[in-house]
Amino acid sequence: MTAHLAGGDLNRLRQLNADSVIRVLRDEPPQTLTELSRRVGLSRASTEDVVQELLEVGWVAEVEPAAGGVGRPARRYRFRADAGHLLGVDIGGHKVLAVVTDLDGTVLHSRQVPVTPELGRSERLAATDRVIGRALRAAGLTGDRLWGAGVATTGLVDGTGRVMLSEALTEWTGVDLAGHLRDRVGGAVRVENDCKVAALAETWRGVARHASDMVFILAGWRTGAGLIIGGKLHRGFGNAAGEIGALPAAGWQRAPGHLRARPDQGDVFAAARAGDKTAMAALRRYVKDLAQGVSALVLTLDPELVVIGGGFSRSADVFLEPLRAELDRWCLRTPEIRVSTLADEGVALGAAKLALDMSSPQLRTRR
Repeated sequence: MTAHLAGGDLNRLRQLNADSVIRVLRDEPPQTLTELSRRVGLSRASTEDVVQELLEVGWVAEVEPAAGGVGRPARRYRFRADAGHLLGVDIGGHKVLAVVTDLDGTVLHSRQVPVTPELGRSERLAATDRVIGRALRAAGLTGDRLWGAGVATTGLVDGTGRVMLSEALTEWTGVDLAGHLRDRVGGAVRVENDCKVAALAETWRGVARHASDMVFILAGWRTGAGLIIGGKLHRGFGNAAGEIGALPAAGWQRAPGHLRARPDQGDVFAAARAGDKTAMAALRRYVKDLAQGVSALVLTLDPELVVIGGGFSRSADVFLEPLRAELDRWCLRTPEIRVSTLADEGVALGAAKLALDMSSPQLRTRR
């Protein structure tokens, strides 16, 4: 007996095929129909149908053929990064940053306001509302013209966009970020932990674009990790993957304290770079504790790459080699270590990538 696909099943199949074509065109140079059909595993006729619908909804554009060619060139198609806008928001202890990007992650507008870890829930939410409003106004957008909005915050976040636990920010545990921001941006909002989305940003716009298995380390006055496994962000069963810093033996809870212990409280990295022995000793203690948690993650996951981001990454020149030496002591295989190039925008970019992944080309239903 031959099974028949219901209308809903056919629509879902068409949507999945469209998503597959979009993923290829987002990550690759312009493709011909033959190249696309081979990459997505569809017949050429089916691929042509999908591409035609994507042209009509604006996600794809045809590339003009190069001048001077012989014969009729095959049509090539590209992803339209300018077809929409994304909002990415980074809610941290010391700043709230909002970026508006195109669909390729190019930052078009950015706005930031300073905050403090001690700020109460209402004040931090108000600061978030202000910075989002400023970013949208700078881009000439209203919330309903965004294709998606992503938000990153410190702490554990559940699947609904609520902060389950935050020890770093005052009154932040229990805040429903998705619910608070949904009306303000005119649609769905996806919320995630900041270290996790920073890892996502590295695979999208950073130094880990071709890494299938990667550990991202947020190195700053707070230490955290985000994991990419099999090319995908790994959240874990309860969205707590990578939270090895909660284990005192991992060393991350005490690591930043070594850098605060200097009597003059100056820039320990600059002092170590200049050869100050006290600063160099403090840095060695920091690296030793940092390496304990990193080594545990490396031994567990055997990643291709470790990426160092966060505020301290700007001074990685003075601790990268000592960190590599510590990992060599403990790891069976020390992976390549790179420093993030995304600076302060990495977390907000990762939040924009969350928004992009939530977006999908909505194809018309054929009658």
